[in-house]
Amino acid sequence: MPQISLTPQQITSELDKHIVGQAAAKRAVAIAVRNRWRRQQLPLDLAQAVIPKNILMIGPTGVGKTEIARRLASLTGAPFIKVEATKYTEVGYVGRDVESMVRDLLEIAIRMVQQEQAQTLQEKASTLAEERLIDMLLPLEDQAGGPGFSSEPEEADRRGRSREKIRSGLKAGTFDASTVEISITEKPQTGNMLGMMGMDQMDAMGGGGLSDMFDRLMPGRTMRRKMRVPDARMFLMQQEAEKLMDRESVVASAIERTENSGIIFIDEIDKIAGAESKSGPDVSRGGVQRDLLPIVEGSTVTTKHGPVRTDHVLFIAAGAFHNAKPSDLMPELQGRFPIRVELSDLTKDDFVRILTEPENSLMKQTIALLSTEQVELQFTEDAVEAIAEFAYNVNRKQQNIGARRLNSIVEKVCEELSFTATERRGERHIINGRNVKERLTKITTEEDRSKYLL
Repeated sequence: MPQISLTPQQITSELDKHIVGQAAAKRAVAIAVRNRWRRQQLPLDLAQAVIPKNILMIGPTGVGKTEIARRLASLTGAPFIKVEATKYTEVGYVGRDVESMVRDLLEIAIRMVQQEQAQTLQEKASTLAEERLIDMLLPLEDQAGGPGFSSEPEEADRRGRSREKIRSGLKAGTFDASTVEISITEKPQTGNMLGMMGMDQMDAMGGGGLSDMFDRLMPGRTMRRKMRVPDARMFLMQQEAEKLMDRESVVASAIERTENSGIIFIDEIDKIAGAESKSGPDVSRGGVQRDLLPIVEGSTVTTKHGPVRTDHVLFIAAGAFHNAKPSDLMPELQGRFPIRVELSDLTKDDFVRILTEPENSLMKQTIALLSTEQVELQFTEDAVEAIAEFAYNVNRKQQNIGARRLNSIVEKVCEELSFTATERRGERHIINGRNVKERLTKITTEEDRSKYLL
């Protein structure tokens, strides 16, 4: 279930484990999430009037805008979707309209609810799957309807003993190497087919009627497949869990969760700011802003699962705003994002912290990857300092891509070791500052020259 009862201090503390700096942005999103919990404590008539304070994040690429929103969603258990503003077009142009982001968010919420219900139904589904598996492993004469099947009491007792023997064998792993045949019904992917035909949005607005019609016209294909017993057990458990689920309650719960807990992260919103072009790829960007207005403000979006209201969906928009300013957005759209947070450029000290402090920092990932080859890797403090300094300097001299620069630099530093790791099993390697400088000085010099080459 969503953990939206976390306090702002707890939320920022959890975000600090994964993201370095950007305290203002963390505080803004923490308050926005806590306000959702506060709204749910209010009387219903007052709660309906409280709308979320949408957030506009302004800052260069690679400083943590997307990561803050993504970590926030996983922390709170809320349905979350990240979309690019540039992939939408104005209604009337070829492409996806902005309402499709709400439909996609609902599909994510449905999958979340299904996974949660599958967990609660796991014990019952496991029992049913085990019974089906026992039926498959029984000798043919003991199967109901099989040749030689008898309903005599003695035969029934013998079959019962056989079932218990197989049940014990399944628990002990005796049949793990055995295989069974399972009937699998493959349903046609009508959604993908409608998407290729450009009719997926028409299908959603029509309540899923088109996909239902295609499902009836194109029945699923049944085939038999051999599986090892452990794989068959997992497959049968999934089948039984799906049968036990109440589809209507899943959809109803997903719609409620989307409306009250959903988070939509709109990236690259600066790319649809500014004056509208008369031709070219930006011809409809002003129209996209106009289409966004009612959704961000609160409207009802028609989906194939039913109507979804966006009044209390939290929208977080982000952009670098290199070639545009937030004031270049339509005034009406600016007003829909009352909280503005500016994320700062990363310094050398920030890079050092990014390399070492987060729970799954880049250094820890690199060391763990090589440990799978039985190669022990260690970075000294001056090596970390040197990598951070190179990343900071290259970002200043060339295109600033923030923390993403660290990936390319660490990869280049460890390239030779990664390539020959299979031949170095059992070895221990220490990378120090001198090693880093030797491997990177030539590269940065060549990159400086490459700017002047065609």
